[in-house]
Amino acid sequence: MDTLVGTAPTSTPTSVPAALRRLYFLRFAFAAAWAALLFATADALGPLTVTLLVIYPLFDVACAIVDLRSARSTGQPVRGLYVNIALSALTGIGLAVAATSGTPAVLRVWGAWAVTAGIVQLVVGAVRRQLGGQWAMIASGAISTLAGASFFAQAGKNGASLNNLAGYAFLGGVFFLVSALRLGRARKM
Repeated sequence: MDTLVGTAPTSTPTSVPAALRRLYFLRFAFAAAWAALLFATADALGPLTVTLLVIYPLFDVACAIVDLRSARSTGQPVRGLYVNIALSALTGIGLAVAATSGTPAVLRVWGAWAVTAGIVQLVVGAVRRQLGGQWAMIASGAISTLAGASFFAQAGKNGASLNNLAGYAFLGGVFFLVSALRLGRARKM
């Protein structure tokens, strides 16, 4: 994380896509590793699984802070990033509390976060369209909103499971990877 902070972009707009590209690659790698670990531990809501659940939105907070610094240095809109930081921080706390009540409570908190964060991601991606590579972020925001609703619905059914969260995180990571690759292509043009 310090590497990304240390390489914060200068005041030129062309450095924003480079910083976003590095951040998106990092987010993909984290999501892939996190999803594999959660999938391996999702059968029981034990200490490792709870730790993983809480770490995910806190990592999102850290990434949004890095993104915020990059955007602010070039005059890009940052309001959505502040909203994302607040939502993710509250989700980390909410997941820690919900884990004491069981899997359905965790799914409800995660679902609410996925819906609200998805809407924010849609808005931020739409505002950043001119940077290139944002269609994947817009699609990811839409999918996150729909997935969040399905997690919330799943919480009310027998046999609620955390396994779908791993798939959700991995798919989100793939969208970050696609955006990183598209930003790289946009920089070369």
